[in-house]
Parts: sequence; C-alpha cells; structure tokens
Amino acid sequence: MKTKLKHLTYAVSLATAATVVPVASHAAGTITFGEDRYISVGFGMRGSYSSVEDAANNGDNTHDFELDSARLYIAGGLNKYIKGIFNTEKSGNDSTMQVIDAAGIFEVTPDISVWAGRFLSPSSRANMAGPYYTSGDGYWQNIAARYGWNGGYIGRDDGLALVALAFDQRFAYSFGAFEGDRIFHFSGLPDVSTTNPDQSDDPMFASRLQYSFWDKETGYYGTANYLGKKDIFTIGVAGRYKADGAASTTAVGDYSQVAVDLLIEKMLGPGAVSLEAAYYDYDTDDVFTSEQGDAYAVGLGFIFKEKVGWGQIMPIVHFQSFDADDGITTERWDFGVNYIIDSYNAQIATTYRNLEVTDESNQGQFIVQLQLQF
Repeated sequence: MKTKLKHLTYAVSLATAATVVPVASHAAGTITFGEDRYISVGFGMRGSYSSVEDAANNGDNTHDFELDSARLYIAGGLNKYIKGIFNTEKSGNDSTMQVIDAAGIFEVTPDISVWAGRFLSPSSRANMAGPYYTSGDGYWQNIAARYGWNGGYIGRDDGLALVALAFDQRFAYSFGAFEGDRIFHFSGLPDVSTTNPDQSDDPMFASRLQYSFWDKETGYYGTANYLGKKDIFTIGVAGRYKADGAASTTAVGDYSQVAVDLLIEKMLGPGAVSLEAAYYDYDTDDVFTSEQGDAYAVGLGFIFKEKVGWGQIMPIVHFQSFDADDGITTERWDFGVNYIIDSYNAQIATTYRNLEVTDESNQGQFIVQLQLQF
C-alpha cells in the first residue's frame, strides 16, 4: 500500500499531530495494525557528477561520480500519543552508514510534544530542512550554517526537547538539552569530550522560535523552500550554548551560536518567487578562531508553474560567506537550475559553484545531482 507522507517524520503525520506534521511529501509504504498503530518504511538517495577546475594531479579538471547520501526511513506509532522515527544515513563526509534519527515522540496535546533520543536539535532553518528539502543541490549553506555540516550526527544530537505551537499555530517554539560533544566533528578540531582535563561536562542547550505571518508552518523538521505550494513569510531565531564547549589542549571556552533566518515565498502569475536569508554569529571564547565569527547566506529562486516535459524549471542563485576571526573569509556563489519532477521525491539539480577563500585562488565546480525518495 502506497501513500504520500511528509518529510523526515513521514508516517507521524498520519496521526495528525500538529507539532510534528512535516511539510514536504515523499512516497513510502505503510502498514497499519489498527487505530493509530502503524509502521512506515521508505528510502532516499542523492548522487552526483562533479567537475572541479584545475584539481587533478596534472592540473586538469577532475571528473567524479559519488553517492552523496543514502537514507533509510522508518517511522511508527503505538497509539494516539506515542510515535517514533528511525533514520540512517551514508553521507559524503562519512563513508559508513550511521544512525541519525532514533527518537520517541510523545504528544502531550495536539500542539505540544516531547522528543527524546537522537534527532535534530532546534536550530536554523537550513539545519532543520537538511540536504533533502532545500532549493539547491543538497545542504547548500554548509559554509554559513556550520553546525548542520560540522556538528553532531549530521546536525543531530542525543537529548530531549519540547516542541510546541501557539497563537493559532503561527508561533512555533522548541527548546531542549543535548549532549553536544561533537560540535566541530568534521572541521578537524577536537571533540568536546576528549580535549582538556579542565572541561566541565554540561549539556548543550538549543532553542528555536519562529512566527509565520502568511501561510502556517507547523512542522518541527522543516523545509527551506515550498516549491510554489504556499505563500510564506516566516522569521525565525535560533541559538545554542554549551559551557566549556570549545576546548583545546591549552584553553577552554564556552561555545555559542545565534542564528536569524527569513523565508519569503509568493505565488505569482507564471510561478512562485522565493527569498531565503540567514545571519549567524559564532563564539568560541577565542579558543578556535577558525570557527568563530559572522556568517550570512542569501538565496533567490523562481519556480515556473508550467511543466516542461516531466517537471518544472526552477533557476536559483545562492551566496554565502563566513568571516572567521582568524582572518580567513570564505565565500561561495551558486548559480543553478533545478528540474522538479515530483516535489522533493524526484529532482535534478545542475549547479555551477565559485568558491573563494582568503589568500587562495578561486575554484570553480560544476555539479549535476539526482535526488530520489521512495
């Protein structure tokens, strides 16, 4: 039996829980065992071809095919109040299959739930959307939205969080406590738990607040673009803090992150225009100045309503920058065209990237990526 389910909490939406109703559909198979008892299974993949200018050993362009991501989605419900998700991932920055989501979801009321286990901690829109529900070829804000790329288990962490809606479901808020011992996991810096004997072992606190002025956004795991399905004007604020969260062999400091993000989408005559914007402030108490500083990201897109062949055309332009306190500034432009065949279930992204790092030459990269979810 096939049915359309939505985002990474998929089958949870069958129980119509407002705090966890996701926002972008994909296909999955669901077996029911009675009222409010079910299990759902699905999978997703993203694969790409890329060519990087002057990156081969002999100075020519490289040509590489890669399985960027492969995910197994499992979700289920025991009754009206108790549900859960279990998701795995093989990503390009980790060749092994790992558990990214394993959480119990306890619905106190239709608008209030408690999440426990491993899942996305409250954070920026880019991190809550992840690589599968964005307007680019994967997690395009990986320079600016650093925790989603660097920290935890692909942005996830072990902990507990309250997830809730208020004011006619226009105001969404979430906060929780998490382990937070993998803040800089993929940046090459030490993990929190293995560095300095003077460190404390306090939890990492994370929170997010957002308000939707136009159409409502009721899901916890979100999306970065609705592909012309909604009129959106939503502002969000997120933060993380961990005492002694930045530690080297010689120094210990607190880690904090603040993010402010905006999503505007408006359906017009021939299609829908979208604007994504975000600002980030990172602080490590000067322990790791390479991960301390200001960052921002801006994205523009337009999806045409009329189909061309199987799908819709969506040109995009993205820019992001991270100005680190060690004097290194990293900037990247993305110019692309997405071919949307079936929302986030089937699409092809073609992108040209230009990366510029202080004191280094510019680097261009051409990418074609296929995304499928079943």
